Amino acid sequence: MIYYSTGNKNITSTFEKALMQGLAPDGGLYMPVTIPTLEKSFIENLSDFTFQDIAFKIADNFVECEIPENKLNEIIEDAINFPAPLVRLDDNISVLELFHGPTLAFKDFGARFMSRAMSYFAEKSDKKINILVATSGDTGSAVASGFYGAEFIDVYILYPSGKVSEIQEKQLTTLDKNVTALEIEGTFDDCQKLVKSAFVDEEIKNAKNLSSANSINIARLIPQTFYYFEAYKQIESKKDDIYFSIPSGNLGNLTAGLFAKKMGLPITKFIGAANSNSVFTEFINTGEYNPRPSVQTLSNAMDVGNPSNLARIIDLYDHDNSIIMKNISSSSHNDTETIEIMKSTYDKYNYIIDPHGAVGLLALEEFISEKQLNDYSSVVFETAHPAKFKDTVEEALGIDVELPEVLQKCISKEKRTTKLSNDYSEFKEYLFSN
Repeated sequence: MIYYSTGNKNITSTFEKALMQGLAPDGGLYMPVTIPTLEKSFIENLSDFTFQDIAFKIADNFVECEIPENKLNEIIEDAINFPAPLVRLDDNISVLELFHGPTLAFKDFGARFMSRAMSYFAEKSDKKINILVATSGDTGSAVASGFYGAEFIDVYILYPSGKVSEIQEKQLTTLDKNVTALEIEGTFDDCQKLVKSAFVDEEIKNAKNLSSANSINIARLIPQTFYYFEAYKQIESKKDDIYFSIPSGNLGNLTAGLFAKKMGLPITKFIGAANSNSVFTEFINTGEYNPRPSVQTLSNAMDVGNPSNLARIIDLYDHDNSIIMKNISSSSHNDTETIEIMKSTYDKYNYIIDPHGAVGLLALEEFISEKQLNDYSSVVFETAHPAKFKDTVEEALGIDVELPEVLQKCISKEKRTTKLSNDYSEFKEYLFSN
């Protein structure tokens, strides 16, 4: 498979190069020259295949011969070794639980696949790689867990000081070995800007052999397509119209869904659910893109004011906003609305939904109401375990939320970080000195 830069289609790459570079040399994001179309018979008979079978089928189309089939199968079996169950709320609405991995967030799918693929190529080249990753919450812990102890790879996680939950912070700041947490004074967008600046700085990029584990890396998106097919497989009594509502921040999860549709999955429309950071909603509704600093919300992993993957979405539809709007709807919702739907979901369905999934459900309900839908199937992505937002959930619902064992272990550990400003020169100096 050949990949090209969204900034310049003449800049092309193999899968290995796109994986290891993260960003294209011009600062663009890598895109596959073609989105592979899966056989209709395969999609119609997904129930005959395991989650791992589905994942291998998809990954093999994007990787082709760059990783031998037996090795790719090992990577899939090791990385995707936990379920993504669909929980039915009522006849029309289901929730896809994507928090059954080791860090209890959907980012585990992409981080684990990418770390194992990257380790395969790093071992072959015998060169050390330095991974830079910006996180607004769950990406950091998933990457830290996925790459922890990997040979030939050091990981630097940048997160905004005071803008992630206590549990999220403990998950990404209590590891040692090859994982370093950098606490940045600023927002997620500042963290992301530092990472992107390093990737277009030839001096530091070449000296440190940099790569990225954010969703700017194509190897994060590919495994996120896996669970769209797994979700579709589990929908009972599929209706003619099928909607997926995706809590959206940097838009990697939504972009993966658009890939899945291009591959043949019969999704009627996507709903890009946003919190008070409404840049994407405004783009979908007006065609105007006005990035701005993000604001802090209860659904902090979605606090993004300049989503990187919008470049991929625009490229995927040849810069035709009318086609984008045909495939995607979007609405934004504030913290008060988020708390209210968390309460009503618990009261109505006896289901505990986290703040991110709550925004997804809000956007779906608004869409259903506006379109006056009656007969449909829909899936809301529940992207993180509610216990990761224990204080918010307990305050909203008036219940005690028990911490899973994996969170109990990390919460008692000592936080270890290096504090930096959001000034690039300071960050660059730090990288050179380490």
